Amino acid sequence: MDEFALIRALLERLPAPRPDVVVASGDDAAVVTPPRGQLVLTTDALVEGVHFLESTITRHNLGYKSLAVSISDIAAMGGEPLWATVTLAVSPSWREAELAELYDGLAEACSEFGCSVVGGDVVSTPGPFTVSIALVGKAERPILRSGARPGDILFVTGWLGGSAAGLDVLQGKHSASPVTQAALARCHQRPTPRIGLGLAAARAGVSALNDVSDGLASELNEIATASGVRCVIAENQLPIRPEVKEHARFAGRSAVDYALYGGEDYELVGAAPHEAFARLLAAANLYNVPVTAIGRCEDGDGVVMRTADGLEVVEAKGYNHFTSR
Repeated sequence: MDEFALIRALLERLPAPRPDVVVASGDDAAVVTPPRGQLVLTTDALVEGVHFLESTITRHNLGYKSLAVSISDIAAMGGEPLWATVTLAVSPSWREAELAELYDGLAEACSEFGCSVVGGDVVSTPGPFTVSIALVGKAERPILRSGARPGDILFVTGWLGGSAAGLDVLQGKHSASPVTQAALARCHQRPTPRIGLGLAAARAGVSALNDVSDGLASELNEIATASGVRCVIAENQLPIRPEVKEHARFAGRSAVDYALYGGEDYELVGAAPHEAFARLLAAANLYNVPVTAIGRCEDGDGVVMRTADGLEVVEAKGYNHFTSR
């Protein structure tokens, strides 16, 4: 395939750019009009064989997910996405039609979440295939991991454990009902970044926020370390997706393990003073997404969980690229 013809063909699949994009692709660099407030920047890469397998995700869903996971980082800062660049390292096994499918997924995510792809690069590689996203967003009041204080309520949005259980299903490891399998597969392939709730959290005065990418245990430990607090959660308050509980019975694994250590749920986990949490709950009704109190911050360090047998230390055992291989 010809590099420049390929780039033109892929760009044609994207929606029209946002009004604040002065010059998108086609020049040496994009030109944008900066908004008021502060800019937040993030980058993520998805590598074949590490983050996905050909057997576990379609090209379209890979394009959608690759942008959604970066958008989740912006949501966790209490911001909204603006402009993205996309770099593809294309291995010989990929055909032009497959790249077009991937860009259709990117285009869907752009339209759904209100951001624009304004540039990028395409290179050849002997493998593996890699898609890397750099994303810029804006935030009036960025929310950091370091703001939690003793007495704050710990909360999480949505449901936990679906993505890891979905990966099990997609790899054919365990069986459950077809409806459950489809729901869990979608959790893994089509994460929904919580932009609206992140913005609501910023307006409500939430003190700390993180997104559940490597697992709830890992993200809570990050908040505890950055904020200098102890996070105490309750096992019976974790919002575990019902399909995960069904799947866990087939898998012979604890549903709580999926929730704590599975990762890639891309929900928001945070800490908030009582008044701020009440405001967030009121705002959450607009988005039809549950926000669940799962514990509190205390003086101390680390993360512990109250179970029927007492307190259990929750280690940061989520996915780590250099210790999980």
